[in-house]
Amino acid sequence: MTGSQHPRLWRSAIAAGVSVAVVAGVVAAAPDSKKAQATPEFSLIAATTSVTLDSWKEDPGVYLDLGTYLTADGGPLEIKVTRKSYKDPVVATQIIREGNKTRTRTLPEGVVKDFSGLPDFARIEVTDAAGKKVLAKTEAFCPNNASGRVRPDAPAKSKYPESCPTNPFTLGSVWGVEKGWASNTYAGYSSAPVVLPAGKYTAKVSVTKRYRDLFGMADKPQKIKVTVRERSWEDPQGQTRTAAGHGSHMSGHSGHAGHGAMRAPAPAAATSGATPSYNVGHGPLTAAPPALPWAVKKAAGPKAAQVGDAPGQTDGSRQAPAAQPNAKRPTGRAAVPNVPKPDLRSLPAYGIMISDAEGDAPNKDYLAFSANVWNAGPAQLVVDGFRTPGKALMDAYQYFYDAKGKQVGYTPTGTMEWDPRPGHEHWHFTDFASYRLLKADKKETVRSGKEAFCLANTDAVDYTVKNANWHPQNTDLSTACGQENSISVREVLDIGSGDTYTQDLPGQSFDITKLPNGTYFIQVLANPEKRLKETNLKNNSALRKVVLGGKPGARTVTVPAHDLVNAN
Repeated sequence: MTGSQHPRLWRSAIAAGVSVAVVAGVVAAAPDSKKAQATPEFSLIAATTSVTLDSWKEDPGVYLDLGTYLTADGGPLEIKVTRKSYKDPVVATQIIREGNKTRTRTLPEGVVKDFSGLPDFARIEVTDAAGKKVLAKTEAFCPNNASGRVRPDAPAKSKYPESCPTNPFTLGSVWGVEKGWASNTYAGYSSAPVVLPAGKYTAKVSVTKRYRDLFGMADKPQKIKVTVRERSWEDPQGQTRTAAGHGSHMSGHSGHAGHGAMRAPAPAAATSGATPSYNVGHGPLTAAPPALPWAVKKAAGPKAAQVGDAPGQTDGSRQAPAAQPNAKRPTGRAAVPNVPKPDLRSLPAYGIMISDAEGDAPNKDYLAFSANVWNAGPAQLVVDGFRTPGKALMDAYQYFYDAKGKQVGYTPTGTMEWDPRPGHEHWHFTDFASYRLLKADKKETVRSGKEAFCLANTDAVDYTVKNANWHPQNTDLSTACGQENSISVREVLDIGSGDTYTQDLPGQSFDITKLPNGTYFIQVLANPEKRLKETNLKNNSALRKVVLGGKPGARTVTVPAHDLVNAN
């Protein structure tokens, strides 16, 4: 797979871009036909009156991306979603901007249950050619979904984040549809494909009454004619074509060369909020639509998730350019000035399960988990690594900036090391975090071998903190952490974002083979050696209770709820 191939981009960005462009043509044809309103108005529109969806013989089912969008006119749809702590419920507050005035209103209790979007927002009904209803379902709506301008006088860029967080320990988020923009109502990753035989259908999409009443929307369902066609990966007609007219194939994968066609993944990939960020081996453990093409996953089998991070093998939906380090290592006297600094905090572990490392470690039991360290601000964590020619390690320095963004100081902060293992192959900053399995008395019993990290903004943990960056860079490993021949590297953990690592391999997960059953705590500890300068060193640790059971070779783990968060 080459660095220029991004499987999800192949479908999601292109299709979404085309759809929004069509919508823009429909809505923006007469920009003066409707004056901007003092109060925001929201509408459901359809980009097209007909769509064709493919169902594959080898894996039947279609994604109901029907090209319907929520538009915002006269002002944006903006919702701030927060919780004070994990003991408190999620609260959603609509920010209403009317000219120069801003007011707020809290959405009714229970409307929003987490940070992934507005549940049961859209209702979809599908009838067949004979008029028989064959499907009825509701879907959630993430206002930060794939979007685009629908008026030429709309802001050139949306200020809102590009996805909704799914990390169970998210603390704050902002959802929005920019004024003059439209956001796709399709639920994407949370909407499973539905099986519809080849044929003609009519889909009716509407906003459910709860949200029509809440946002003052008219009851105007959109009807779309749907053609479902059945295809096969073995069908030469189904090959993906490049601009040069040649089939696009994945070489080196026995049994699939020449069969480039694959079902398009959901246009809104499962995300953790900063961006679609399910990097292989580096991101939430929750299953997501394949980040790799079907042919690669099929050839790799159950070990597909270990194929690794490399250009074209991360999520690829929005690759930011690598952050540029300083041109040369700092000189002069190191100093830690009195300016804002980052505040590193740990989230409780999640995605916890028993693993045998995919059969690579027979007669062994491992406790796998995901862990996140995030930056509560009010300043970025910026670490540059500089290499002395011929040496294996880079010297790492933490940089400090004043309120205007001017660099005003630095301090040595350890080293960076090159990790040559397949699935890594990038520079790791040492001693960023450590993971420990503690006994019931909270004394250490097992320590994870994972102590060095490639820093990337994988998760939007709290975008309501001061100075939070809603559009962080370095959101994927293929740009964040350099190449083997790099002379210098910059790694950044932005304000409001966190970095999740999935500990599911021997040396990373906890070896529990010889541990007795009972109660333990997974500790996630940020900045364990206190080498990084922070505003607060007292909030670096988080504990998650687990109960081990079962017998050797068949161990079990029970994960009690963490206050109101009931996610293992």
